[in-house]
Order: sequence, then C-alpha cells, then structure tokens
Amino acid sequence: MFLPIKPVIDRRLRKDGTAVICIQYCYSSDRRTLLPTDLSLPPRYWNKRLSRISPELPPEFGQAEQLNAQLQKMIRAAEDIVNAALKEEVPDPIPVLKKTWNPSAGRSDLSEKAGAVAKPADGKPGVNQDFFYQLDDYIKAKSRKVSPGMIRTYKVMKNRLIAFQRFQRQKIEFSGLDFNFYESFVNYLTYDHTHMRRNISIRGLKRNSIGTSIKQLRIFVRDRVRRKIIAPIDLTDFKILDEETDAIYLTSTEIDAICKVDLSADPHLDRFRNMFVLGCLTGLRFSDYSSIRPEDIRNGMLYKKQGKSDHWVVIPLRSTAYDIIVNRFKNKIPKTTNEELNRHIKKIGQLAGINIPIKASYKKGNQDIVVTKPKYAWITSHTCRRSFCTNEFLAGTPSELIMKISGHKSLKDFYKYIRITPEEAGKKMQEIWEKRREMSCLSLS
Repeated sequence: MFLPIKPVIDRRLRKDGTAVICIQYCYSSDRRTLLPTDLSLPPRYWNKRLSRISPELPPEFGQAEQLNAQLQKMIRAAEDIVNAALKEEVPDPIPVLKKTWNPSAGRSDLSEKAGAVAKPADGKPGVNQDFFYQLDDYIKAKSRKVSPGMIRTYKVMKNRLIAFQRFQRQKIEFSGLDFNFYESFVNYLTYDHTHMRRNISIRGLKRNSIGTSIKQLRIFVRDRVRRKIIAPIDLTDFKILDEETDAIYLTSTEIDAICKVDLSADPHLDRFRNMFVLGCLTGLRFSDYSSIRPEDIRNGMLYKKQGKSDHWVVIPLRSTAYDIIVNRFKNKIPKTTNEELNRHIKKIGQLAGINIPIKASYKKGNQDIVVTKPKYAWITSHTCRRSFCTNEFLAGTPSELIMKISGHKSLKDFYKYIRITPEEAGKKMQEIWEKRREMSCLSLS
C-alpha cells in the first residue's frame, strides 16, 4: 500500500542553526501532520529532492548513512501506526498517529499501542471518541441549521467545559459522564467559574446560566448516542437548574418617557433609543428586530422569520414603529451589537427618569442573593419582549394572539414573560368584573 509518508526538514531554525527532521504524513490535501524525530542538522545538508541527508554532512552531526537508516525505520514505524488505525476503520488516522508517535520506541511497541488507541472500548468502531473532537463536530454540523445566537450558546458551553477540565486537571471523557461529574461541574460553575462582564471579573454563575449549559450538554450527548458514535449514557441525574427571574418590564408610560426624553446633549444615543422602542412595539428579539429588511415591510405589516424558533410572525406596525423603520432608519436598521444597546439603553432610561429602586434576587447554591438597583440599571434589550407581552396582556389582548407575535409555543413559557405587580393584577381583575357587571349585580341584604 502506498502511504504518503516521507521525511522533511522543519523550516524553523533553532538557536544553534540546525533544524529538526520530521516525518510528514499527508492524509489528504488539507489534512497533514509533522511527527518530530530526534535528529537535527543544518538545512544545507538536507537533500530535499531525495528526502535524505546529504553525504557531505560534517562528522560532528553524525554519519549520514546511519542517520538515513534511522529515518527509514521511523518511516516504517509511522506506516505501521497508520495501518493499525486503518485496520480499525478509523476515518482519520492523524489523531491516532499523534497520540502514539514516539521516535525512540520500537516498531512492534508502536504498532501495538496504535491498535489499542484506534480501537474504541465501546460505541461505534472507527470513530474518534475524543470528547471535544465530537463537540466540535456537533457544533460544525449545527452551524447551518440554527441561528448564530445558538452557535454562541454552544461555544459558551464548550468554553465552560474546557475551563472545568483545566480546573479539575482531569480530561473529560464520555465514559466519565456520571452523577459525580454532574455534581462537580455544577459546583464549579456555581462557585469557581470566573467570567468577565463589563470588564469586571465575576466568580460563579446564576442557576439559569448553569441550567443552559447542562441542557445543551445533555442534547449534545444524546445526539452522539443516537448516531451510535458513543455507547448509551444515563443522563437521568443531569437535572437542568432554573429559577424564575425577577426581570423587569417597562410600562407604556415609561416607554413613552423614553420616546420623549431630550437627547440633544447626547445625539449618539438616538439610534439606540429608536431601536429599543422598536423592540418594545414589535415584541421581537434583538437578533430579529436588528435585522429587519425593506422587503419585510408590506402593507403596514412586518413579516419576519424568527431566528431562534424558525417561526414566521406577522406583526401590525404601529405608527411609531413604522416611522422608526421607514423615516428614521430609512429602511436600513443601523448595525450595532446587543452589548452596545444594553449599555446605552441604561443611560437613556436614567435620562428618562426611570429610577425607582428595584430589588431582585437569585440563588447561589443554597443562598438567596438580593440586589437592589435603580430600575434603569436593570433594562436590557430583552426588556423589549417582556414589555410588549406584559403591556398587551394588561391591555386585554388574548394570550393566544400575543403568542402568535411573540413566537411562544406554550402558555407556560409565555406566562414566564408576564411581569405584573399584585396591584396590577388586582386592577386587571377589577376591569374584567366590571365588564361582566358582576360587581354591580351583587348586593348584601
């Protein structure tokens, strides 16, 4: 069998003017690897055409004939490793070659080790079962099927797993995904994981963030099981942590205040104000209302395919929303990031006087963490969707119609978005009773 294996000299020179001779293996035109040997010499004594050491090699670097013989033995050893991988039907021998290669080991030892590396203990034969290799393959396969936002979610999960592996100083393997792994991973994310937020280093994640990573990890592992890449794994104990958030919404009065706030001293904030108000009037996610195109507007209606749910929505445009898209933005939504909008909308909310103190709480382990900040400090791009759903609900719009616009598929998920105070709930109930005239019909004797 012809194998594309040959000796080459590394282009990088060492401090002493020599370069390392490597064994090159080409699996395909774009997949190749270099295996270092113990041999090095000045590049001028390497015959590139013949892939051999020149006979003119000075004695202080060794005998050219003996060194060439050593290279031939190493080439045959590399061939043995590749053959062992191909025998086990490994689709790409390079990972086996890298993991097995040892220039000073004997051929029989390397061949035996390669066979053990290439042959999986269980699961689908001939498949690289490295955890992060499979995770990268999963993310790559999803790249054309899901939104960029979901790809970011997958990559966040991957980075957290890499950080956990570094923290544990123990390689993550599919065979180790048991309750002990789950418990250790959750504890790490809760108390030890460090992440950056607004240039501030924060230790520990909230339950919902942890739950998102656990959820995506479960989906990934089950995908690999369904494809028979790995053996079945019991994920019953991998509970998805969550908690109801204290996220705010803005009332119609507060949204109106944002519309009318004087930004003459900060004109650069105007486009962020317009984008935020547009989100409040359409109920779309930032990724959707920031990508509206002229062809999405027809007969005063907005036709938009939601990126996250892949669901079409048709939204009647209020005059203010239409004015923002057509007149202020000239049918071209300005490019900005979610982070930029989140940062600037807080300043706009402060200028609009939305500063009543709001208390929010979340769990960290078994502790309740309570944080109090002015309401404007809690505003984010996602406040738009919550404000739209809540204001429409309070206005009496049937939940089913709101869900057609918001894209929620279940009432349970929809009601998580509704943020009303006990007083607002009481007033709403009073309005319903008055419409039914039940309050006026009842009397005490």
